[in-house]
Amino acid sequence: MAAVTASLTADGNTDPLQIIGHFNFSLSGSWDATVTVQRSWNKSDWFDVDTFTSNFEGVGFDAEEVYYRAVVSSYVSGTVVLRISDNKDFTSKDVFVQ
Repeated sequence: MAAVTASLTADGNTDPLQIIGHFNFSLSGSWDATVTVQRSWNKSDWFDVDTFTSNFEGVGFDAEEVYYRAVVSSYVSGTVVLRISDNKDFTSKDVFVQ
């Protein structure tokens, strides 16, 4: 399972992660900021998918091979803990199956 993790204390973004199929997104910590999840086909042109102002746990699915990243903006305080991971390690009894 590939993953990108980051603990951000200022405006910035995670590294992109290539996704196809199911993926997980985790947003935790104690923070005051805006987090926008973005996707791209070429790692140059990024498109907003969703925006968060509080902690979140969720899963998603993308049928195409694309890149995802999270962008922190309007940072005020705290530590934004981010994790984006694919769900390709099906030998470990993951919830999803292809």
